[in-house]
Amino acid sequence: MGHRKKLRTVIDILKCLTSNIKATLSTKRNTKIRIAVLRATTARNSSSPPSDNRIAAVISFGRGSRLTACAFIEALMDRLQGTKNPSVALKCLFTIHSIIKKGPFILKDQLSFYPSFGGRNFLNMSKFRQDSDPERWELASWVRWYATVIEQNFIVSRFLGHYLNSSCSSNNSKDDEDKASALLNKDLLGELDVLVDFVEVICEAPDSLHLQLNNLVYAVIRYAGEDYRIVQREILIRVVELKDRMASLSCNELTQLLGSLKRFEDCKERLRLLFVNRARNDALWELICGAKLKIMEMGTLKSLVKMERTDGSGELTRFRERFGELRQLVRLNTSGGWFGMDRVPASTMSTML
Repeated sequence: MGHRKKLRTVIDILKCLTSNIKATLSTKRNTKIRIAVLRATTARNSSSPPSDNRIAAVISFGRGSRLTACAFIEALMDRLQGTKNPSVALKCLFTIHSIIKKGPFILKDQLSFYPSFGGRNFLNMSKFRQDSDPERWELASWVRWYATVIEQNFIVSRFLGHYLNSSCSSNNSKDDEDKASALLNKDLLGELDVLVDFVEVICEAPDSLHLQLNNLVYAVIRYAGEDYRIVQREILIRVVELKDRMASLSCNELTQLLGSLKRFEDCKERLRLLFVNRARNDALWELICGAKLKIMEMGTLKSLVKMERTDGSGELTRFRERFGELRQLVRLNTSGGWFGMDRVPASTMSTML
C-alpha cells in the first residue's frame, strides 16, 4: 500500500509538470492564466494550501478587462472539473473561496454566473469520489462538503443583496440595524432562514476532523470558520430586530421564527466540535434562548386573546392573571438575572461580536 501511494504521488507530480510544460510552450493568449492556475493548484505539496503569493497572482487577473477575468475563471473551473486528485480539487476550491473573500468584484461576478445564475450545485462536486486509498477517500468527502459551503455562500449573498465577505457587509452595527428595521417581517424571516441553512451546511463537515492536522484541510476549516463568524453577526442583527417586533408577528410568523431558532440552536454542539470553541459568541446563544422564551410567551398570549374573543366568562380573566404571575418566574441561568425584553442597542450589540 505504501509503494502504491508513493507511485501515485510521483504520477501526480509528473502530470502537474507536464501540464506546466504544455502551458509554458503554448502560444495561446491565455498562457499566463493557465500557468498561474496550475501553480496555485499544483499536486506538489499536497497537504499545503496555495501560498499567499500564488493567491495574489491569480487575484491580479481581476484587475484587468472582463475578458481576462472570464478567461481566468474558465481556466480555474476547467482545472477543478478535470482533476481526480482530492488535494488539487481542494486547492481549486480554496482559490475560489479566496477570490470570494478578497478578490475584486469582477472575479466574484464571473464566479456567481458560472455556469448559470442561481444554478444548484454549480461546482458539480457532489459526485466527486476517490477510492484509491483511505486518505484520498476522506479528502474527497471534504471536497464535496467544501464545494457545498462555497455554493451556499453565493446563495446567501444573492439573498442578502451583497457578497457575504465583501466590504459592503459593514461592521457598523447601527447601519446594519437600520437596514434590518426597514425590511418587512417576511423578508427578515426569509433572510434568517437562509442564514441558518448556511450554518447547517457548515455543520455537515465530514466526521474525519483529525484531518485538520493536514494544513490544507486546516486552512479550509479556517475559511469556513470566518464565514460562520460573519453569518453569526448577520443572524444576531435579524434576531434582535425580530425579537423587537414579536408583538406584531402572526402565529405563523412566530412559528417560522421559532423553527429557525431551534434549527440554529441544534447546530451548537457540532459547531463547538468543528471550530474547537473558536467563534463561540456566548452572548448570541443567550439571545437565541431569550428569543425562544419570548416567542412561547407571545404565542400563549395570542392564544388567550383568541379565547377571550369567544369566551366572555371571568374564568379566562383569572387564568390570564395566573399566567402573568407565572411569567415573573422565568429566569435565565446564563445571565443570573431577569431576562429583559427590550431591544438590544447598537453599543451592546458590538460587545457581542
